[in-house]
Amino acid sequence: MTKKKKTLLCDDNLRHAEYYNLQESFDNLYARSKSGEVFTDLMSLILSRENILLAYRNIKTNTGSKTAGTDKLKISDIAKLSAEEVVQRVRFIVQGSPHGYRPKPVRRKEIPKPYDPSKMRPLGIPCIWDRLIQQCVKQVLEPICEAKFSENSYGFRPNRSAEHAIASCSQKMMLANLHFVIEFDIKGFFDNVNHSKLIKQIWALGIHDKHLIYVLKKMLTAPIKMIDGNIMIPDKGTPQGGIISPLLANIVLNELDHWIDDQWLENPVGNRYIHRYISNGTPNRGHAYRAMRTTKLKEMYIVRYADDFRIFCRSRDDAKRTKIAVTQWLKERLKLEISEKKTRIVNLKRHYSEFLGFKMKVHPKGNKKVMMSHIADKNLSHKKQALLGQAKRIAHPRPELGEAGEIRIYNSMVLGMQNYYQIATHISCDCNIIFRSIMTVLTNRLRTDNGTRLVKSGRKLTDFEKERYGNTPMWRYVSCSKEPIYPIGKIQHKHPIGKKKSICCYTAEGRAEIHDNLSLNMTLIHSLMQTPQYDKSIEFVDNRISLYSAQMGKCAVTGEIFTHHSDISCHHIIPREKGGTDKYDNLILIKKSVHLLIHAVTDEAISIAKSQLDLNKEQLRKINLLREKAMLAPIS
Repeated sequence: MTKKKKTLLCDDNLRHAEYYNLQESFDNLYARSKSGEVFTDLMSLILSRENILLAYRNIKTNTGSKTAGTDKLKISDIAKLSAEEVVQRVRFIVQGSPHGYRPKPVRRKEIPKPYDPSKMRPLGIPCIWDRLIQQCVKQVLEPICEAKFSENSYGFRPNRSAEHAIASCSQKMMLANLHFVIEFDIKGFFDNVNHSKLIKQIWALGIHDKHLIYVLKKMLTAPIKMIDGNIMIPDKGTPQGGIISPLLANIVLNELDHWIDDQWLENPVGNRYIHRYISNGTPNRGHAYRAMRTTKLKEMYIVRYADDFRIFCRSRDDAKRTKIAVTQWLKERLKLEISEKKTRIVNLKRHYSEFLGFKMKVHPKGNKKVMMSHIADKNLSHKKQALLGQAKRIAHPRPELGEAGEIRIYNSMVLGMQNYYQIATHISCDCNIIFRSIMTVLTNRLRTDNGTRLVKSGRKLTDFEKERYGNTPMWRYVSCSKEPIYPIGKIQHKHPIGKKKSICCYTAEGRAEIHDNLSLNMTLIHSLMQTPQYDKSIEFVDNRISLYSAQMGKCAVTGEIFTHHSDISCHHIIPREKGGTDKYDNLILIKKSVHLLIHAVTDEAISIAKSQLDLNKEQLRKINLLREKAMLAPIS
């Protein structure tokens, strides 16, 4: 019996750091921050060549990178420059100018709020060079901050998600029997962050690099170009839309997380009662909590996702006192106000509480209380309208997409919705409501004089489609394209899984469960990355590394393993002079001798190049395919 090959686990951000030889540096920052060290020279790492190239790689595929700022530039404009030009430009913008770092004006844009189109949400779109600099800073700050962040915050952090937040809520409702929750709403959080307080919090995290503090202050006070063309200098707030804004928001509210934890979870009183540790090294505080419940201490537990947070309490009286205390603390310490209209105490035994698009409560089941959750009403309505709108387009497709294209968009919307909301216990009921409406629209709009174009058979399903939906009677196809319409009503509840405490991006042990290191010649990859390519674009340089990994360190024609970076040639499948680009799909890594043969024109050059290679028929066929793409005659 053959042993099943282990599936390679890969986290994109970790893989990218591995390519650019920065994982060890980030691990070191995390370990030093964990031990309470301070950092006075972070700018040297932030402006290192490797960190700048890594920042480019991490943002180049972001949708936002294709959106222009006030200077009208996009990521595609940076992609045309050489790697050395990009590095020099970033360094000059940050520290080369005699005036110091001065970010360009941020473009203000307003978008409708998803569940209330009558209200607008302001976004700030920095210029692309400033976004690249923000990414450089974020990469270095993140491991330092992660070492200090609370375990109870889940938004915009590596290896944390909304599912983990909902799992934490479920645990508190079902296992800890905490049935009173305070729904907090901070008034205009991102627009009201106090700059002075934020800088002090950054300093308190051990970030004492004064040059970096100066750069962060400039990012916070970057001019904003309003929609009417006027320029405004902000004295508070972090613009939504900036790459570094989510990290800064977590720094601001990290103090709240720890203050809540200190009231109960980490209260020093409990240290008197700790007698043993559980298997994962966490102290067993059960005796401490039982003793603390006989005091006047307020029992409270926070679950936070960005600026949206809930605090769970055991009794209404505790909830009332906690609401007053947290409101006052936010106002005095963080200069933030809560919305009295939207902040409320909910008894989960009687009413639903909404969080992250879900509504949750508990109901009796035997001798215990279990969580019952649905898609929140406004989210269900929004998703239903979006899917109905796309269903109508299937009947009347846009010319550039056609019927099959519109169905694929609809299917991707269904998958996205189901993947996010499947952790709701009653997801099947909610999706069936949408399914009936969708089927009514499709049945009516695809009706013809000869019957209907909505049929029950079509093209063969893929393995993914069979595994996901199986043989359900809900399958429908459109007769012309034979494309299947994914059955939104066919969905099974998935129990939300909490985050494992052992998982961490910045320790070797913590990465083991989510990521496998490449079993390739990493020294050669790093040599490839470090070798300057003055006449090549940064896009070309970055894609070479991806190709080396994808080709498992082997020549795409001969299959031989590369032994030195000087023997690696990156070939344009369609030559640049014939319209080819530096994009990944147009590049391939081959040995230099193979590259010479592909481009050889004269009989003498072909003969010399062939003599250096011992080609079989398959290798010669590959070379001729590449010569054909380059519009050269085949070799016999």
